[in-house]
Amino acid sequence: MPAYAVGIINETRLSGAIRDYLEHIDATLQPYLGRFIIHGGPYLPLEGEPTGDLIVIEFPSLELASSWYDSPDYRAIKPLRMENSVGIVFLAPGVPPAHRAIDILV
Repeated sequence: MPAYAVGIINETRLSGAIRDYLEHIDATLQPYLGRFIIHGGPYLPLEGEPTGDLIVIEFPSLELASSWYDSPDYRAIKPLRMENSVGIVFLAPGVPPAHRAIDILV
């Protein structure tokens, strides 16, 4: 089942370090079959205003997502992002194709 690395980045200091991070992150995703599915705006606000840039990276499983985040290649570039941006990052499992909204009540 797919899983997602999600970032909501409220502030980014554009710098050479962020450029380096962006130039190298794709190579860290490849061994874990990760791919960007959302990478910032523009947004079409429907209810409220977005408070940051949304980043979503899809992986085939939560295990692969976690392995990517803990990988030596990603750990090497992670400080470039962490020292130059403010936000939250987390991993979230997807739901099966037959999932219905009511299923969360079970």
